[in-house]
Amino acid sequence: MTLEHLGFSSRAIHAGQEPDPTTGAVVPPIHQVSTYKQDGVGGLRGGYEYSRSANPTRAALEECIAALEGGERGFAFASGLAGEDTVLRALLSPGDHVVVPSDAYGGTYRLFNRVVRAWGVEHSIAKVADVESVLAAMRPETRMVWVETPTNPLLGIADVAAIAEVAHAAGALLVVDNTFASPYLQNPIALGADVVVHSTTKYAGGHSDVVGGAVVVAPGAQTHDGESVAERVAFHQNSMGAVAGPFDAWLVLRGLKTLAVRMERHCDNAEAVVDFLQSHPGVTSVHYPGLPDHPNHDVAARQMKRFGGMVAFRVKGGEDVAAKVCGETSLWTLGESLGGVESLIEHPGRMTHASVAGTELEVPADLIRLSVGIEDVEDLVADLRQALDRLT
Repeated sequence: MTLEHLGFSSRAIHAGQEPDPTTGAVVPPIHQVSTYKQDGVGGLRGGYEYSRSANPTRAALEECIAALEGGERGFAFASGLAGEDTVLRALLSPGDHVVVPSDAYGGTYRLFNRVVRAWGVEHSIAKVADVESVLAAMRPETRMVWVETPTNPLLGIADVAAIAEVAHAAGALLVVDNTFASPYLQNPIALGADVVVHSTTKYAGGHSDVVGGAVVVAPGAQTHDGESVAERVAFHQNSMGAVAGPFDAWLVLRGLKTLAVRMERHCDNAEAVVDFLQSHPGVTSVHYPGLPDHPNHDVAARQMKRFGGMVAFRVKGGEDVAAKVCGETSLWTLGESLGGVESLIEHPGRMTHASVAGTELEVPADLIRLSVGIEDVEDLVADLRQALDRLT
């Protein structure tokens, strides 16, 4: 059977991961090497010369994640932000303009606002859950629309297909951060996106033991001046050098093998946690795209397989109570990041999104964000209950 005819889990386990031709090992080896013997001057054996340019373990991961996202080519990086920065440097120039979300990871906005802006690339902020807001933010010099869906931390949903139409009509590229959904729950390229980015630290790796990033380019994607997006990203990946190391690539590749089964459990547990939070008197609102009253629930239901393992909620008593609840749990670990097998709780205003305080992306002070893990959900609910009962 050819790769494109295989189901998701089969691709996750086999794409880029043929048994080792020398030993028959069913798991690709970690090629912990910096350089390679050449067969004569300029005669590369298998296309490898130096591990910044290419490494067999990284190549296996890049092939696998491209297969899962339905892309032409994948690229693995040392972190999600390293991948994002490479995309921006590869596809934008000083004087260009980008539309960015009003709800987004604080580190991503810091990259746009403090790093790329100083390079001469301007941005406008739009509510990506509202296509008309994106359309209104477009300028003649807009070369890219950047979307998270679901958004971090308020779990907003963007209509990828509709925004792709807006971007392409203006000659701009659509980049979608698919970290919260993972390729198991959502495939933005199939909906019209040109580029997908991931922090593979999160669900792709899945075990809180690796930092990494990935970029996947849609088949045939071109810049406004007709150049290949994949070739531009490949050139900048090699030139800038923020690549995933062999062991990190191997860890992410291992994580992808179980992504499907983990995401099902994450979703099961998140739905049960949401049911509990909705019934607790100390909770004033719950943000989860699986709820029928979520503003873009219908869009999420159309473009996602399920609604994910991320939940956000607000509590009575304001910021101080929210921060104290985060410190009162025992099974839920107080910590940043997300997408691991263990459940995490955090206060975005003081932690992951502190960098956007005072900007249009500032998050509510009474907001708590949960990354729902795969523990026994009865234990997760009991731990939240005792913290909320004590403090709200």
